[in-house]
Amino acid sequence: MNNTTFREAYGLTPACMTIWNADQTYNRKGQEKYLRWLLDNGAQCLSICGSTGENIAMNMEEQREIISHVLSFVAGEVPVVVGTGRYATLHTVQMSRFAQEHGADGVMIILPYYLNPYKEAVLDAFRELRRETDLNIMIYNNPWFAGYELTVDEIKTLVEEGVITSIKAAHGDPDRVHRLKFHCGDKLKVFYGHDYCAMEGLLAGADGWLSGFPAVLPRQCRALMDACFAKDVDAARAAQDRLQPYIDYFFYDKTNGKPHWQEICKYTLTVQGLDVGWPRRPLKELDEANKRKVERLLADMG
Repeated sequence: MNNTTFREAYGLTPACMTIWNADQTYNRKGQEKYLRWLLDNGAQCLSICGSTGENIAMNMEEQREIISHVLSFVAGEVPVVVGTGRYATLHTVQMSRFAQEHGADGVMIILPYYLNPYKEAVLDAFRELRRETDLNIMIYNNPWFAGYELTVDEIKTLVEEGVITSIKAAHGDPDRVHRLKFHCGDKLKVFYGHDYCAMEGLLAGADGWLSGFPAVLPRQCRALMDACFAKDVDAARAAQDRLQPYIDYFFYDKTNGKPHWQEICKYTLTVQGLDVGWPRRPLKELDEANKRKVERLLADMG
């Protein structure tokens, strides 16, 4: 273990998107402009190469390029948490070491997915990562993408062992925040990790908000989070009401699963003046009818 001090993430932490060129290669200049925009509009920390960042659509060499570039660009201005979780513990350790060497403050680790390993193996994977790296470890508890999640008791065990320092609770139910803060207290930083009940999650005691909405609507999300942290429930409800039409569209206005949330997110940034292109295929460009919907929603939101 080394003596480097790693800063813990806090507050509004966008799950940053990855910007691609038209030929689907990494767009370094576009990424820099986007990250600067996030920081100028209220982001307090950054999370990269997570689900919103399309880590599933990049190989390990590309991921290393993105990690090194972003960490060099941010240059310590704010804490950066890097998504380094892979199915294989070996690959997770390798990518986490790379992130540490290039200046990350923490890593966000999705539970090993696809082959649905048993819980004992999963807990041991996190223990191995702690032995092999020094930086802060955030569990990405996302049953929608991993197929399962760790229980409060399992998380508490890892906290008590000193394995993890934070969690992104991505299920969406604010009860996850209630129970984690009650049972783990200040030993665990809890981030509300979804989008439709952020007000409830933050008022329940979350230490921050790490999800997709802060990555595309940072100013509006920061207003909601600040109101919650100030315990101003009326202001929080007003901020939630401003977001609600977009939430309703984002989650419920779909036909056969279309449009995809990644396509909506990219166009939401485009409408705000950022040239961010589209997700990597098989996803594609938002259709014209949904483009008009996004434009109207953002105009109404102000």
